[in-house]
Amino acid sequence: MGKTMVHALDGLDRELIAALQSNARMSTTDLAKRLRVARTTVVSRLSRLEAQGVIVGYTVRLGATEGREGVQAFVNLSVSPKAARSVVDRLSLFPELRQLAAVSGEFDYLAVLRASSTQRLDALLDEIGEIDGVIRTTTSVLLAMRIDRIA
Repeated sequence: MGKTMVHALDGLDRELIAALQSNARMSTTDLAKRLRVARTTVVSRLSRLEAQGVIVGYTVRLGATEGREGVQAFVNLSVSPKAARSVVDRLSLFPELRQLAAVSGEFDYLAVLRASSTQRLDALLDEIGEIDGVIRTTTSVLLAMRIDRIA
């Protein structure tokens, strides 16, 4: 199998990526206008960036005020090294997963979950614990946010 050659990102690539990070639903026509280039240039750049693995997907980011209701929890996960990729893939399927960070120390990952109720959180924790490769979890439920500087 041939590998796609990775080219260094130039200024236009970086501007295109920044525009998509601010609005991944922006049309190629709008991107072209914003970047002052032809639409075909945007299409070819996007294709190249996707083929090279620079852009690996498009997603929805929820606003900071979205989901303030319900319960938030921080879940530490110990994962079998050989199963890490499949565990991350499975966790990504949970819409309640807000963030997942690889961390140092006793655990491998820290997941931030927001569930609609304690009952849903309990079910989520059971589902996470049943994922092949998850060795152990510990959960801390957020009681009150004392300082919040995230928009």
